Amino acid sequence: MAQFANPILTGSHPDPSVCRAGDDYYLVTSTFEYFPGLPVYHSRDLVHWRQTGHVLDRPSQLPLQGVQASGGLYAPTIRHHDGVFYVVCTLVHGTRESGNFVVTATDPAGDWSEPQWLPEAAGFDPSLFFDDDGRAWWTATREIENGRNEIYLREFDPAKLELVGEEHVVLTGIVRGSVWLEAPHLFKVDGRYAMVCAEGGTDFEHSVVVAFSDDITGPYVPSKINPVLSHRHLGRSFPIAAVGHADLVQTQHGQWYAVLLAVRPYGGYYYNLGRETFLVPVEWEAGGPVFSPGTGRVEESYPVPDLPAHPWPEAPEPFSSAELGGEWMFLRTPEEPFWSLTDRPGHLRLKVRPETIAERVNPSIVLRRQQHQDFHVSCALEFRPGGPGEAAGLVLLQNDEHHVRLLLGAGGEVTLVLRAGGRDELLGRTETGDGVVRLAFEARGQSHQAFVAKGSAVWQPLGEPFDGRVLSTPVAGGFTGVHIGLYATGSGASGESWADFSGFGYRPLD
Repeated sequence: MAQFANPILTGSHPDPSVCRAGDDYYLVTSTFEYFPGLPVYHSRDLVHWRQTGHVLDRPSQLPLQGVQASGGLYAPTIRHHDGVFYVVCTLVHGTRESGNFVVTATDPAGDWSEPQWLPEAAGFDPSLFFDDDGRAWWTATREIENGRNEIYLREFDPAKLELVGEEHVVLTGIVRGSVWLEAPHLFKVDGRYAMVCAEGGTDFEHSVVVAFSDDITGPYVPSKINPVLSHRHLGRSFPIAAVGHADLVQTQHGQWYAVLLAVRPYGGYYYNLGRETFLVPVEWEAGGPVFSPGTGRVEESYPVPDLPAHPWPEAPEPFSSAELGGEWMFLRTPEEPFWSLTDRPGHLRLKVRPETIAERVNPSIVLRRQQHQDFHVSCALEFRPGGPGEAAGLVLLQNDEHHVRLLLGAGGEVTLVLRAGGRDELLGRTETGDGVVRLAFEARGQSHQAFVAKGSAVWQPLGEPFDGRVLSTPVAGGFTGVHIGLYATGSGASGESWADFSGFGYRPLD
């Protein structure tokens, strides 16, 4: 029998949520401080996914200026009802707007509405449930104290996009002594309401729990078999860890599947890819949802769902059109264009601006996710600095205090700098002169090596291999994985220079 491989979305794709509209499936994930926000993926077989756009792709929708690393957009939920798609989400640590909001669209590929902010909706990790009696309900979580949370429920008016009626606190914990009860998704199966939640925090102790009620407003009784899914008992050397934050969907043929987040540690309990999206079959029994029947754990592969296989065409080559592909993002919301794909066709042109990636700003950088443990990434760069602090090149970004910069600067000098804990360390330096310079990183596990080449010359290593664990979440903190960026900066000074990037390539190493 044909198998599919997990994860179904590699690289930083945490907090997945999924819905079905007819024969089509749509999935969204968290994006934190990156813009555009909340990628929308489309599938017809739950295995092959194609990005169709973003929920929040206009600056007016998503004010991320000044947002700290791993702030921004947390845990969206997508639902479809009566021809309308709804996404609810939380903007955390916003400097202009913060809190919960809802957006709608009739086509999930866009355009989505401006956010309807919900000041009456406390907490985070919101979700929507449309009952078979025509009523809609909002669920979310909020902290009581010291990681102890409560799940509350309130009726939602889908026409006015607001909460109405009485609030009901329905859960304050599942497993005794556990913390961070969150990500509540409500389902109705065989006449009973099932509240599926995450608990234990989003790292090693993560889990999926469930509680049931005969009435939507409760009381909800936890299942006797909780947690219904966790890998915390398998140890830190197991290849898949931190399993939790599940959302469920039923196929048109009656089968159930869950999308959930997990991490793949390597080089010890370190994960540079962040939290990724996995797919798991589910069956319902009297005690609740049975995840991965027969094994009770997230496997690296499963039989494909009973749906017609629907692979998508391959994506076009980078920078081959007038628009950036959906895999590319910016760091926070750009207030003015600093990039062009039309000034010099086939090239990405970045304007040199004062901002740097070590600040909570929107620098001149475009990024895409690291998606493999072993990978090679490279680009060709043409750049004539206009000042002593100007530089451009390739970066591996975890956050403002943990990243690696491979940059071409004044006098044709290429430098390799590791930033860890907010402090810079020079790892290598070389002279290249004028003309095209090629830059690359290659990772084999946690061993990373930088390379430089002049024109079409052979690659030359720059510096010694460095330990990539400094870019992992357990070291750097936060909620995201590594992003690979093309970057130009004046290091605090304004200028009129620009950098042209071409020949960008990213590939896994087998």
